[in-house]
Amino acid sequence: MNIGSTTGATGLTGSTGRGADRQPGSYDETDTLISADKVQGTDVYNEAGEHLGHIEDVMLHKESGRVAYAIMAFGGFLGIGERYHPIPWSVLTYRVDRGGYVVPYARNQLEGAPHYSIEELGDRDTQWRDTVHTYYGATPYWM
Repeated sequence: MNIGSTTGATGLTGSTGRGADRQPGSYDETDTLISADKVQGTDVYNEAGEHLGHIEDVMLHKESGRVAYAIMAFGGFLGIGERYHPIPWSVLTYRVDRGGYVVPYARNQLEGAPHYSIEELGDRDTQWRDTVHTYYGATPYWM
């Protein structure tokens, strides 16, 4: 496979290299994969169809390469007063018909969920990851 190809066996569109010729979003989705850039900003709904927020970012486990959390921006107006909720990736389901991710929680459950400022989500995830997984009843990504 020629990773600099603009077409080819990868099924990706555009340049697949990391060089200066790469255009943002030029290889953001295949049949089974999606880039983090495209996940960011995707809406999040509950099962009742209520819009809850959007994916602010995704967090990858350094050693396994697995997606550990989606950081969901929740609440606020025009970015003011937003809270950031790390949600275990395992509780999100992508729904094509909604064009976004669905979580099995009501709005009031998310309002009571562990949430943090951007600064609190810093480099000490051990201070909040157990609380997050316990709250959502999710299997920790490191297990």
